[in-house]
Amino acid sequence: MPQAIFDIRWIDVVDVLIVAFVIYRLMLLVKGTRAERMLWGLAVIVLVYFVSQRMELFTLHWILSNFLSAIVIIVIVVFQRDIRRVLVQVGKTSLFGRGEGSKEEIFEELTKAAFQMSGKKIGALIVLEKYVGLGDYLDIGIEVDAKMSSEMLLSIFNPSSPAHDGAAIIRKERISRAGCFLPLTRNQEISKSLGTRHRAALGLTEETDAVVIVVSEETGEVSLVVDGEIDRNMDAASLLKKLKDIFRGAHPQNEARGKKGIFSRERVL
Repeated sequence: MPQAIFDIRWIDVVDVLIVAFVIYRLMLLVKGTRAERMLWGLAVIVLVYFVSQRMELFTLHWILSNFLSAIVIIVIVVFQRDIRRVLVQVGKTSLFGRGEGSKEEIFEELTKAAFQMSGKKIGALIVLEKYVGLGDYLDIGIEVDAKMSSEMLLSIFNPSSPAHDGAAIIRKERISRAGCFLPLTRNQEISKSLGTRHRAALGLTEETDAVVIVVSEETGEVSLVVDGEIDRNMDAASLLKKLKDIFRGAHPQNEARGKKGIFSRERVL
């Protein structure tokens, strides 16, 4: 036994540390999501598999053996969105990286526009491209390529505007396109009170890392949607603060876990 300890190479230690780090990051990735509950379910199945083998429960062991032989395919199918989100962020570079001053100004203009439209009950869907490109959704919309301003957003979402029903996409600190159509979420468990704009915002953020501001046409409620999660009934101060935190690299999930009193978070699974 002591000899075996001395046989350990430094590369073996590095190997173990890398595996431990990967497992740790995966645990953080699924913590608090539906994937976490599914992984616990799989862990129970694996435990039952070994118990059935030990106790010679042949029928149960045979069933679980066949199930576990296809576990890789099952995991890929069940967690395809999560896997895609991780893969597309490999090698990402921030599109909001031109200086703190310009970002601050943009977030203030976005907040100002959102609450001006909220007061008038003008529906709006504003998408901020982050790391994952939104080129697939830009092809359909109307090209704008204008400087980001609250006045321009109010003009785009004016009910008499031909582009007011679609989404405006903010790209590289400019309003790139308007009237864009977004994929609707396929989640059947979301609240019935959420309209088409909210469902489109959820659908896009489930597939990309975009940040979406939604203004309800019916209630004037302002919501922020990130990573398939929606913060509803936001005020101007909390919206501005959260936009700054997100683009500084502070993940909204971490903030929500540590300061649950600041934002009213509705988890959409």
